[in-house]
Amino acid sequence: MSNSIYNKLINKEAKLAVIGLGYVGLPIALEFARKIQVVGFDINQDRVDLMNNKIDPSNELDAKDFEGCDIKFTTSLEDLKDVQFFIVAVPTPIDNSNLPNLKPLLGASSTVGKVLKKGDYVVFESTVYPGCTEEDCIPVLEAESGLTFRNDFMVGYSPERINPGDKEHTLQNVVKVVSGCCDSSLEEIAKTYELVVKAGVHRATTIKVAEAAKIIENTQRDLNIALMNELSIIFNKLKINTFDVLEAAGTKWNFLKFSPGLVGGHCIGVDPYYLTHKAAQAGYHSKVITSGRYVNDSMGFYIGKQTVKKIISQGKHIQDAKVLVMGATFKEDVSDIRNSKVIDVINELKSFQVHVDIVDPHASSTEMEKEYGVTLIEEMKNDYDAIIVAVNHEEYKNMTENDFSKLLKNGEGVFVDVKGIFKGKISKLEYWSL
Repeated sequence: MSNSIYNKLINKEAKLAVIGLGYVGLPIALEFARKIQVVGFDINQDRVDLMNNKIDPSNELDAKDFEGCDIKFTTSLEDLKDVQFFIVAVPTPIDNSNLPNLKPLLGASSTVGKVLKKGDYVVFESTVYPGCTEEDCIPVLEAESGLTFRNDFMVGYSPERINPGDKEHTLQNVVKVVSGCCDSSLEEIAKTYELVVKAGVHRATTIKVAEAAKIIENTQRDLNIALMNELSIIFNKLKINTFDVLEAAGTKWNFLKFSPGLVGGHCIGVDPYYLTHKAAQAGYHSKVITSGRYVNDSMGFYIGKQTVKKIISQGKHIQDAKVLVMGATFKEDVSDIRNSKVIDVINELKSFQVHVDIVDPHASSTEMEKEYGVTLIEEMKNDYDAIIVAVNHEEYKNMTENDFSKLLKNGEGVFVDVKGIFKGKISKLEYWSL
């Protein structure tokens, strides 16, 4: 059964479906649709309507990216019945207790299970802990389909490496890790991905190895940033500029160049919790990873407090203070607000009764209200006591000290530059950065 799925796909005798058309699923679906027949499936009808009009709901792709693609966007199970190769790319978030929330993933597994046939392939791309595909997803596929794993259908895992807002490291030019449940399925899955990934694929030895590889990529990044954030707190107490220190240390050939900042989003701020959860189940309570998460999760509150201290030190009553927060998304130049740590800064300021205005050229005020209960303002005022540049959007980078002064009460006040992009450019205002 397993020597022909690739040939069927390229001869258009079989279709490939991508389940979940977010910032990961849609680019994959469109890329495959330039080579083979694709069904793009999502449970959200509004998103599907947008995609049928060549609009990417995640604001990552242009209308031209939809051109020349053999793809049908749908919310209907009927359209999946003649599909033989399924790619599952749904989000894997955490709940309020920082525990894995597998609902979207198990829901997608159930959807695929309902239309699964003998000889089909299912590849999971969602970031999960090692063992999740085999222990959590495959039983759902078997239960829904009445088929037996390995005898009737094959499963693989290939973690996504798409970086929102990054036009350089795209699906085509980043090596793709792939895995299968046996040698022949690995080969079929690898050849299928090689259709769209120019950089090539790395064949992992097992599904669990591929799952673990993905989760440690983000955990490693999280820990390195956590170290920088902790150093920033220490250097602040010692009255040293962190970025000056990093610049000096960075002259050594093997110094890793990370910088402090807010760590949000649905990868770095989430994935380590999947690993520590699985570690706890295996009887090991992670120390280093959870410490890093603690530091990074508390940075928003730290920035809020430091801003309050600076305002008070200028002799102002904090209850009367007005602060402008510039940027609300989880990273620069994207519209995604999910798990943005800027909200922690805002909530900390509000806990001191500070009046906060928020602006962001990329975020949607409706989404901010739905997700966090705060709205964005259209026009910035000119009576703020402090400005926090929380997200380095392109629109902010060329602003000058003069531009910021005009927004502040009497042209003076506190200027908080979270990521230090205005270092050396602010001389009159009370400047602070991580």
